[in-house]
Amino acid sequence: MYKKQFSHKRQRRPFHKKGNFPHAKRSRGSQYIDPSKFINKAVSPAGETEKVEHFVPEHQFKDFAVADALKRSVVAKGYKVPTPIQDRTIPYVLNGRDVVGIANTGTGKTAAFLIPLIDKVLKNPQEQVLIIVPTRELALQIDEEFKAFAKGMRLFSVCVVGGAPIRPQLKALRHKNNFIIGTPGRLKDLIKRDSIKLAHFSTLVLDEADRMLDMGFVADMRFIVRGMPTIRHTLFFCATISREIESLISEFLTEPVRISVKTGDTPKNIEQDVVRIGRGKMKFDVLHDLLNQKEFNKVLIFGRTKHGVKKLSHVLTQRGFKAESIHGNKSHSQRQRALKLFKDNQVQILVATDVAARGLDIADVSHVINYDLPTTYDDYVHRIGRTGRGTKHGKALTFIE
Repeated sequence: MYKKQFSHKRQRRPFHKKGNFPHAKRSRGSQYIDPSKFINKAVSPAGETEKVEHFVPEHQFKDFAVADALKRSVVAKGYKVPTPIQDRTIPYVLNGRDVVGIANTGTGKTAAFLIPLIDKVLKNPQEQVLIIVPTRELALQIDEEFKAFAKGMRLFSVCVVGGAPIRPQLKALRHKNNFIIGTPGRLKDLIKRDSIKLAHFSTLVLDEADRMLDMGFVADMRFIVRGMPTIRHTLFFCATISREIESLISEFLTEPVRISVKTGDTPKNIEQDVVRIGRGKMKFDVLHDLLNQKEFNKVLIFGRTKHGVKKLSHVLTQRGFKAESIHGNKSHSQRQRALKLFKDNQVQILVATDVAARGLDIADVSHVINYDLPTTYDDYVHRIGRTGRGTKHGKALTFIE
């Protein structure tokens, strides 16, 4: 078991002060994170999962006032009962209310806005929806989910993201698209080229708005929002609320309904612990021993730098592991290929920089390993959210040198 690598004295050494963990190295410019935050064993994961499973929704999907074809699509995708964010959000969106949704990652918020907005467009085919997200991976994922829900309904979407060739996107935008899903920088570029006419869009979704703020997209977000009609339907989703986020909410939304299903900084069904690298031990050798254990069957490993991620993936492959990597130096198509191999279980390990930490919905990730410490605690929260999706159990390990 991987627990052999842990300090057996942890119970007698509470980590309430920086000095209690002298070997927790961090890079210049990174935030000090109390290593006790990387440990979560206080609540039985089984007990917490039981609580989640006993959530009783107020609605069933068949109860929502949406088109029968859409209800059939929901069933075809395997959706049985709404998650808390879906149960509480969908009725307000169907009624045209502005919504602020605050939820942990993996709670099903994509369907919470796609289902009612698809119905909205079915009822009014002239309606156009703009969805803004922080990363290309999340944009592609939402587009894929949209296409599954809207199959056979003659609704169309286009995904416009940076890092991908712009010409095919320009060509696709010449046709009628009910939904445009994109990242802020590429959207701004296409708007300036007059390929996207914001005046035609009266529905806006800002997904992972806190991440867009963190990534420096606030000016692009404002540029896009100010070009849209003043009277519009706006949905705003985030995992964290800060003073800056509150300012954006008041700026972008009108009398929004606030829906919070967040139960804490990290989901309780993710067991979290640290792996201390003892004196004389090599960090990679400890990782190697963990990955050879049977339970580590689908592992997402986070590194801090593009070079480090590339090197670690290469060494793992040399050691006989099936591994891929995604980082900023890879092309769009290379990153999508690596993600597909990992999603399809053709590789055991995906090594990534934080570009992969937000929004990705990869089924059945058994473990997240923080090989390098995250820069901020918020980054940590989003990294480990790739495991334990929904009500499933997950494990997160953080290496401490």
